[in-house]
Amino acid sequence: MNAWLRQHRQAFALAFGRFTRTTGLASALVIGVALALPAAGYALLESLRTLSSRLVLEPQLSVFLRSDAKRADAEALGAALRADRRIAKVRFVAREDALRELKTVDGMSEVIAALGSNPLPDAFVVSAKNDEIEALAADLGRLPQVAHVQADAAWARRLAALAAIGRLGIALLAALLAVGLVAVTFNTIRLQILTQRAEIEVAKLIGATDAFVRRPFYYLGLLQGLAGGALALALVALALALLNREVQPLAASYGSAFRFGFPAAGDAAALLGFAGLLGWLGAHLSVGKHLREIEPS
Repeated sequence: MNAWLRQHRQAFALAFGRFTRTTGLASALVIGVALALPAAGYALLESLRTLSSRLVLEPQLSVFLRSDAKRADAEALGAALRADRRIAKVRFVAREDALRELKTVDGMSEVIAALGSNPLPDAFVVSAKNDEIEALAADLGRLPQVAHVQADAAWARRLAALAAIGRLGIALLAALLAVGLVAVTFNTIRLQILTQRAEIEVAKLIGATDAFVRRPFYYLGLLQGLAGGALALALVALALALLNREVQPLAASYGSAFRFGFPAAGDAAALLGFAGLLGWLGAHLSVGKHLREIEPS
């Protein structure tokens, strides 16, 4: 066991020396820049997903009554809405309650005071039983007491659909880049093998096993992948910091503390593992192909 560990330590030390002295750093830079693209896209989408998860995504309608509607008209409309089988929930929002809530918004108290009277109508918030809210909205808009019907959640559902499309696009981009990164590591290891061809032949002549010869190249590919993954995370952190510097005043103007978040620890570890795996895979493919062509004469 000690001999096995010693061999791996020696192989790692040899690979680390090659990594720092040769094109390993340049390959890690290429891997890092390429991985930063899908990683940054994932971080942005996750931040937007967290934001959209707080939004109401169930099919809802806001039904605003006419400004001259009486409370009796509102009660009659409420009874009609609750009797409609297409409607799951009905919530009445009195104009006084709506005005009180509007006053809590920054800057609106002065505007409302200048108006002198309550400009808001009574309203109902209606939750539909299915997504076919267009037909329901059209029917409710024809009722005599109703002035306007607004679909509140349609835009939020569209945002969720766009986010799903974005996640699929990032996954496809990551898959394409993964193939390219394997090719980068493959070529780097190939150059290393060709450079050390004479050394490998001598090692085989004195009895070195294939595993002994392959081991440093595997570690070299792994180091390139891990270094590239770490660089990708650093680039993502830098990009998010620059974005948040501009987003913060915009969010503050809406009374929000929203900011783009760095990937969670588990996601960052997964990126590092994925990058290391890509480096190891490229090394494995390159070693398997080119070492077979080197035999001591």
